[in-house]
Amino acid sequence: MGRDSELVWSSDGGDFRPEQKREAKKAKRRGGISGAAPPPGQAPAGSTIKVKRETSGRKGKTATTISEIPLGEAETKALAKKLKQHCGVGGTARGSSIELQGDHRDKVIAYLEKEGHRAVKAGG
Repeated sequence: MGRDSELVWSSDGGDFRPEQKREAKKAKRRGGISGAAPPPGQAPAGSTIKVKRETSGRKGKTATTISEIPLGEAETKALAKKLKQHCGVGGTARGSSIELQGDHRDKVIAYLEKEGHRAVKAGG
């Protein structure tokens, strides 16, 4: 059966889409749909981490924002912890981005490149 002919809804069983999504997620975890994932700690080819300085919404205080991190949530939190220790500042990991207190763009880019990631300054 092709993808277009899959049963989506039936008066007997109701909506089948949640079940199909669960099956797709299981297959993806096994590596069946998207293929092999990059090794842990390594960014996929062609991905670039953006590092920028922001002050908006922070009452004039500067923050370094690291975005477009191609890692999972656990790896992003671990990277945030390492960056905070490396820069000696506080910060947080939010989804697939990290915020550090203060302007540490050069230190962050140097650290990320040393760890094997591709990082660039973004913004103005």
